Amino acid sequence: MPTTVSVSLITRIRQILHALSPSERRLAETVLDFPGGIAGYSASELAHLANVSNATVTRFVRRLGYEGFDDARRSARAEHGAGSPLFLSGSVPNAPVGSLAAHVEQSIANVAGTFRRLTEPDIEEIATRMVQARKVWIVGYRSSQGLASYLRWQIVQVVAGATLIPGPGETLAEHLAGMGADDVAIVYALRRRVAVLPDLLRQMLALGVKVAVITNTQAVEALPATWTLRCDSQAPGPLDNHVSVMAVSHLLATRVMEQAGADGRRRLATIQTLHDALAEL
Repeated sequence: MPTTVSVSLITRIRQILHALSPSERRLAETVLDFPGGIAGYSASELAHLANVSNATVTRFVRRLGYEGFDDARRSARAEHGAGSPLFLSGSVPNAPVGSLAAHVEQSIANVAGTFRRLTEPDIEEIATRMVQARKVWIVGYRSSQGLASYLRWQIVQVVAGATLIPGPGETLAEHLAGMGADDVAIVYALRRRVAVLPDLLRQMLALGVKVAVITNTQAVEALPATWTLRCDSQAPGPLDNHVSVMAVSHLLATRVMEQAGADGRRRLATIQTLHDALAEL
């Protein structure tokens, strides 16, 4: 019996992503980057595109819960027919990848997919911990650094101990030496990650720090964390689309400001008074 789309092809892949072999991961990433393509490709064509064997394709679709490749292709075609923006934008060869419509559709799909995965209890717990923490350490390397800087800038208005690391020329040991069980770390871990990141997370957890990792679904390696927030960042072009990461950052900052309550409002009032005194704005 053909598989229905009650559980989508993309959801099935993400549910088993961490358990896949290297060749299966390569195939999974190919499908995630271009999900509409599976509706039109044969098994051999998909294997060639991902540089894997036909046997890998067969094992992969069976691990997803399909009877075979044709069953998986029917599922993809059904999602295309249902109007999924992700499948439409990934399967229309005449729509240039740089077009405005392709980027808008993908951004909407990324935000929608990410927010379906989030849970209110996790967001509330992370925000509460950030407000109550002695210090909030915000970590970002490479492309993650700008996103980490954005979150720090927003919450420092109500959380005086918000600190962005690493700074220019800094190493991490000096910061780790000052961390403890009353602290929270928000770590942006988007692909491609620096090699030190897993060890840094393990050291933080060993010190009792509560760690929230914000990552993207293409980054298949599991990282040690108290909470993991996975963001969709597929794109119609060669660069990851970080719209959903920014949306999650904004959500966290908003909840922190709301939970800061009267203390947060007093800090905001003090900041505004000092702006006026210094004629900064």
